[in-house]
Amino acid sequence: MSPGVDTGDTAWMLTSTALVLMMTIALGVFYAGLVRAKNSLNTFMMCVSAMAIGGIVWALIGYSLAFDGEGAILGGLGYFALNDIGLAPQAESTVPHLVFFAFQGTFAILTLALVSGAVVERMRFGAWMIFGALWVILVYAVLAHWAFGGGWLAQEGVLDFAGGVPVEMGSGFGALAAALVVGARKDYGRQALLPHNTVFVLLGAGLLWFGWFGFNGGSGIGTNDSSVLAFVNTMLTPACALFTWFVLDLIRGRKVTAVGAATSIIVGCVLITPAGAFISPAWAMALGFLGAIPCYVVIMWRPRTRVDETLDVLAAHGIAGFTGILFLGLVAQLAWNGTADGLFYGDAGQFASQALAAAVAPVYAFVVTFVLLKVLGALMPLRASEHEEAVGMDVVYHGEEAYVTGEGAILVMPESDHEKELVSNPD
Repeated sequence: MSPGVDTGDTAWMLTSTALVLMMTIALGVFYAGLVRAKNSLNTFMMCVSAMAIGGIVWALIGYSLAFDGEGAILGGLGYFALNDIGLAPQAESTVPHLVFFAFQGTFAILTLALVSGAVVERMRFGAWMIFGALWVILVYAVLAHWAFGGGWLAQEGVLDFAGGVPVEMGSGFGALAAALVVGARKDYGRQALLPHNTVFVLLGAGLLWFGWFGFNGGSGIGTNDSSVLAFVNTMLTPACALFTWFVLDLIRGRKVTAVGAATSIIVGCVLITPAGAFISPAWAMALGFLGAIPCYVVIMWRPRTRVDETLDVLAAHGIAGFTGILFLGLVAQLAWNGTADGLFYGDAGQFASQALAAAVAPVYAFVVTFVLLKVLGALMPLRASEHEEAVGMDVVYHGEEAYVTGEGAILVMPESDHEKELVSNPD
């Protein structure tokens, strides 16, 4: 190993990197269960495509823009195309630079996949991939630099342990903009568009929670007090959010729903993401109990609007990330984190810094995503035709079905008059 590398820290970071990458597949399972059967494969593939798009763009330019230098707005190009990223650790780090690069890359991949939840069941697959590549550069890399790449929010003293700014608020408010530009599904508001496989939803949520121990626990960049505290808090906050959701479901409809339970797990994990190792376990539990409420309210309210933000990325990630960032500014404790106190412990300035991040990040993510999609929409169609929506995105864009019917055959439509003649008169 290179000098300065700690093998224990490196082993945990390699494990965490694999766990976070697995979360993108878990998200695919979660999302696929929430849509109609005829679109489930396409929905999963949008998450899978993020692994290609996000991974390549991150290696070529995204990482450099996020983590090269301490420019207020954007990083440099010193790490362009993996330049100068090797096996030696960076200053004050005990893991190889290459491991840190890979760990951060899995965050970019997952965040892009999250955004897809706003436009499933109608966005063209090719347009999605072009949008995804540009979004990682223009939105994710910029917000990552601001929050923990040495950018202006970090310089203002904003605390964000594991990505409340770029991952959660970036995806949530970017998703809202995407839903507004792409528009609603053709059947939205006219038919009940129900999840086709609730077991997939629960399984995906459970795997996401499992992966989140690497997401938050790995953000200590080693095995240390921060990683331990974040790991334990990642167990406590989702558990409390889950219980709160049970109670809210019972009050509202006298039934505890499985989709609600799965959603609450995600909400709890998101709530603790920015707060991770900055708050005590007791406050982490309080965050789960209290933070679930605004997210639940937004999820119940959104279907009453004309906004088809299909899988509630705004509520589960944007609102939860916003809540977590602000809550952290109230209850951070120097005794636990060694960095800063929040408002409740005497530091009003820290809360002001957190409020600044909560105000700026959503606006940036929304505006840039909105403009990006408007420009792309002027150059190419963003969404499938009504006929393609009716047929289903699985067959239209992948030529496959998630669930075969009959003898497993799919109908292949002739593409020309000549082919029609061959079909009708094979001799």
